[in-house]
Amino acid sequence: MVHSIKNIVILGSTGSIGRQTLEVIHSLPDRFKVLGLAGGTNANLLKEQTEQFRPKYIYCQNCHDTNACTARFIPMEEMAALPEADIVVVATPGSAGLQPVLAAARAGKVIALANKESLVSAGEIVTATAQENRAKILPVDSEHSAIWQCLSGEVTPPARIILTASGGPFRSLTKDEIAKVTPEQALKHPSWKMGTKVTIDSASLMNKGLEIIEARWLFDMPVRNIQVVIHPQSIIHSMVEFADGSLKAQLSRPDMRFPIQCALTYPERLTNLTLPRLNWAEIGKLDFEMPDMDRFPCLKLAISAGEEGKTFPAALCAADELAVEMFLKGEIGFGQIPQLIAKVLDAHQAVASPSLDDILAADAWARRKVTELAGKL
Repeated sequence: MVHSIKNIVILGSTGSIGRQTLEVIHSLPDRFKVLGLAGGTNANLLKEQTEQFRPKYIYCQNCHDTNACTARFIPMEEMAALPEADIVVVATPGSAGLQPVLAAARAGKVIALANKESLVSAGEIVTATAQENRAKILPVDSEHSAIWQCLSGEVTPPARIILTASGGPFRSLTKDEIAKVTPEQALKHPSWKMGTKVTIDSASLMNKGLEIIEARWLFDMPVRNIQVVIHPQSIIHSMVEFADGSLKAQLSRPDMRFPIQCALTYPERLTNLTLPRLNWAEIGKLDFEMPDMDRFPCLKLAISAGEEGKTFPAALCAADELAVEMFLKGEIGFGQIPQLIAKVLDAHQAVASPSLDDILAADAWARRKVTELAGKL
């Protein structure tokens, strides 16, 4: 059987998800061709990727010298809307992913979405734009991919979504111990290989709070019907409960190549011998516990922002992004991340039914506020 080759654009190709996407493409060379690569500040890695995969288009955040490269340099928004692109993988971290997601949605693309912040900050606008232009959003986050897979074939909406969380590296520490951890400790995730920002958010459980808001828009589910449960083994990636009380769960090794390949090959499932298989005898058991919101206040802050809606999620995202940057630079402590975010949300004058301009304004305001408040800590 002859299969058509899909043209793939990868935004954020030098990050963790981007690199693993290229691993999947490399392992399935007869199915995919790299059309465009957009990197961040790692120009050397982008050059290596360009030499290996020969994209037609490239973008680099901090370099414009492409004289030695045959690829054409274009902005991310233009790359996201290329007519010949079959799938646009948006793995750009933080708020930088919002405009490319919207560009891809307006162009009616299949969007393999790994950027949480675009849906958290502007979920209503992104989903409405995608619906208006018949674009498809296929989740790449392991939790949302699991939910999407569990809902496949179902004709009635779920009663409840259960997002699993590893608990991060500080699951067993006291509140005082957590407040004093270093960036080096926070970056040592026990289960997953992820980017720097996502790894810190996982350590604070902010990542899980953002995923609740993301799931609210992806699956049209009220925040109150989305629950988080700690599952240290990271084998069950999420669960869906139905009206009759039955549940579906999606399981695999904690390896982001699984959800990446699921989005790229949908609706097919292809053999990939580079992906690890589960050994049940080796696993032995699966554990679960409820998250402690007192020790991990970022989760509670995100849930509150998600329930409030308006521009609170945009302010939350921006405040967290800048606070994490400050923590990694040693400018604030780990325990001060939720303190700053809480103060920003308390001071925020939220806008109901926000436009894109309102969301961008809330983002900019929150960043200024974090800088102002950090100087008073």
